[in-house]
Amino acid sequence: MQLADVAKKAGVSVTTVSRVINYDPNVKASTRLRVERVLKELNYYPNLHAQSLAGRGSKTLGFLASNLDNPFFIDIYRRFEQLAEEKGYDSVVAATHFDPDRLRVGIRSMAGRRVAGIAAMVSEIEPQVVEELSKIGIPVVFLDVGCAGEHVTNIRFNYRKGMRQLVEYLYSLGHRRMAFISYPLPLWATEERRTTFLETMGQYGAAAHVLPASSDNFVSGREAAGALVASGFAPTAILCVNDLTAVGVLKELSERGISVPRQISVTGFDNIALSQVTIPSLTTIHIPGEQIARLAFQALVSSSNGPSIMGQEITVDPELIVRQSTGPAPANADRPNDV
Repeated sequence: MQLADVAKKAGVSVTTVSRVINYDPNVKASTRLRVERVLKELNYYPNLHAQSLAGRGSKTLGFLASNLDNPFFIDIYRRFEQLAEEKGYDSVVAATHFDPDRLRVGIRSMAGRRVAGIAAMVSEIEPQVVEELSKIGIPVVFLDVGCAGEHVTNIRFNYRKGMRQLVEYLYSLGHRRMAFISYPLPLWATEERRTTFLETMGQYGAAAHVLPASSDNFVSGREAAGALVASGFAPTAILCVNDLTAVGVLKELSERGISVPRQISVTGFDNIALSQVTIPSLTTIHIPGEQIARLAFQALVSSSNGPSIMGQEITVDPELIVRQSTGPAPANADRPNDV
């Protein structure tokens, strides 16, 4: 497949296709969309290997995140950016909004900028992109979704262990009816949490209910908590897919006059800074964002302080953080009438 084939099908010049691939901001939005549509239809990928050779010696790193409105991703990027600055590197950042197409475009954009490496801290993936990246010389680091290879490092968090810790802790407090507020998209990291929740609850013979939030924000957490109350399931504990969702759940329960943790316990998953100052403070699973940022940077930039970790699969373990939002399961008399 040649660039000229893409240009002919899109009805534009080869130069215009090249400008789109290199993310030239002067290309009209309508033209960009048309060319990107053809690129996807023809399954065309630019010669990233040649671009990587041209980019050798680059002092710019790319950072892709699923949701830059979520403090979890922001915290990782800020630490990554700090490490880059300390070593004389610039960094460029883009959000994918959990969209594999945006991930593909973002990677093409980063390659077009001749970056020295890409940290893809995303929850979604397109296998064709991973396969292509594994064949080129640009170092890439994925969080959870990639496969380690010659130029690809994968940092994998142990979500299953974290979810088991939460369920086992709540069960030890007497909770026998628990609900999990998940995420609507079939993302690997989310599915690991949902599956483990159901498996562990099944092993205990405890009552379990799963309800998806509509999006990745606290407003969706509020909406999901309201739907859970209306469902009649009546949990004594609500486990949330992440802290941002849990913040919304806490707000909704408070608005309904439901006491946390006396009537319902609530947990998050991430341990963002906000989880320490919510009322009550949030019990959660700590995902070490600073460690992840450091590992991603170390993989992309050769360190003189130790062996390279590029091409490795690295597992990061969770830590249960117990705060004020969880407590013993209530007696029936202490549960709210509408739960």
